Amino acid sequence: MDKSRRIKDLLYEQVARIGKASSSPKRLELIELLCQGEKTVEGLAHDASISMKLASAHLRVLRSANLVESDKQGKNVIYRIANRAVVEFWISIRSLAEDRLVELKMALTQLTSHPKELSPQDRESLVKLAKKGDVVVLDVRPTSEYEAAHLPYAQSMPIEELKSRLAELPHGKTIVAYCRGPYCLMAVDAVQLLKQQGFDAIHLPEGVAEWGMAPVRTIIGITS
Repeated sequence: MDKSRRIKDLLYEQVARIGKASSSPKRLELIELLCQGEKTVEGLAHDASISMKLASAHLRVLRSANLVESDKQGKNVIYRIANRAVVEFWISIRSLAEDRLVELKMALTQLTSHPKELSPQDRESLVKLAKKGDVVVLDVRPTSEYEAAHLPYAQSMPIEELKSRLAELPHGKTIVAYCRGPYCLMAVDAVQLLKQQGFDAIHLPEGVAEWGMAPVRTIIGITS
């Protein structure tokens, strides 16, 4: 094997490390969760419905490919996305899968079978309406994720608090609910609850990652 062939093989081998690290469905879910903000191993395990042992194993693989970073804060190990390119990678690979895989398209149709949904093309108009107070944008993710990053003019109302806080919401205005992105069901559940209570509610399938607002910290802890 000549030198140029060895170098070429090495280049493809290094690129393949990213593919190998992201080849697990649960590792992809962990990447999506970290697009919402930094989290502990325990928090990631809970949100991904896996054991801490398995979460730790998956995170080690992601870290070995430099897709995530971690540091220790007291007794907890905190993980975060390595940089914004990882967020873009997640959105790109998901979008490619949605474009090419019929099975995924069918699954998404079942997931989003609710009355009203805003498309990505509505971003600019949504921001204008929210700024004027003509619509209410609800972030139904956990408070910690809202504090890490949220959409313009959104107010935090975690899904588990929504039923007890309905009195805070105005009737007569459209309420737009969003969560972690198109595979997240919290906003879907929120819209269903709101409509049952007589509110005009719409689901926004995009989250902070899709809007390019996902929080990413550098290794020295500076927000970028």
